[in-house]
Amino acid sequence: MSQITRRNALAGAAALTSAGALESIRVIDVARAAAPLGGKQNSGWYRYKVGEFEITVVTDGVSFGPLSDAYVQNAPKNDVNAELVAMHYAPDKTSNWYNPIVVNTGSKLVVIDAGGGPPASQQTKGTLGQFHNNLAAAGIDKNAVDVVILSHLHGDHISGLLDSDNKLAFPNAQLLMPTGDIKFWTDESNASRFPDPVKAQFANVKRVMGALDGKVTQYEGSKELVAGITSMPTPGHTPGHTSFTIASGSDHIIHQVDVTAGMGTLFVQKPDWHFLFDVDGALAEQTRRKFYDMVAADKVRIQGYHFPFPAVGNIEKDGIGYRWVPAAWNPTI
Repeated sequence: MSQITRRNALAGAAALTSAGALESIRVIDVARAAAPLGGKQNSGWYRYKVGEFEITVVTDGVSFGPLSDAYVQNAPKNDVNAELVAMHYAPDKTSNWYNPIVVNTGSKLVVIDAGGGPPASQQTKGTLGQFHNNLAAAGIDKNAVDVVILSHLHGDHISGLLDSDNKLAFPNAQLLMPTGDIKFWTDESNASRFPDPVKAQFANVKRVMGALDGKVTQYEGSKELVAGITSMPTPGHTPGHTSFTIASGSDHIIHQVDVTAGMGTLFVQKPDWHFLFDVDGALAEQTRRKFYDMVAADKVRIQGYHFPFPAVGNIEKDGIGYRWVPAAWNPTI
């Protein structure tokens, strides 16, 4: 007969406890494995302060597509692809980001650019055209918007002025557009100078402007459009393309919009490359270098439209090009 000792009893209890714990772990693992995947990204908005102003970056989403031969007008596709790989992007593929912003000055609620709207959502199966939904998620009522400023008239900036019923998405807002772009894009004789898909921009401008029914105020040059928001001509991407200085107290930021467009960070590193949608590639390059030399020397924070969300940070010189340095995420505003 085996003699039961205190040591044996403790060992047996430990073994039973271990076996029970293992069984519990197996049960928990099975339960965890059965949990459904989320399958959906969170809403895309991010806030930060410029002086007393509050800026909300409200993304319109991302578009994905194959790298076309024409994506960069003055560089071989193989060189472009090699640069994408060096930047840790997928080969032979473009990822284009879109980030409108909302500026709350305390007295005015100002939207700068309106995203691609329903057409972009339909074309990309929902990866784009998210601006209106993300505005609501950020707690911003479209009916409360006082002013919408358009930087230029490309479809990814103006189509979101209309909702799915072709009605004004911001019914109570004053709409500001640059004169240079209105003149260029409403002159249909210019369309013959460009291949598709650039040519399609003329028809889209006609569609949107028709629905706006003349409810547009034009601006040009350097002008304070809203107290604290001043236009800065940065032509090349389009004839009237405009950036904006946003200033409150001693603090300011410059919203570069499409100084680099498409995969914005690609053209930051390769400022001499001309993007397919740059109306005047040589002028766009000249503007890029002048603008980036200025903000790099002055260490000015910039906001971009076509940088990875939330698209706020700094530009540094990097050899004959530049480098995008995103700002660290801040859990407080």
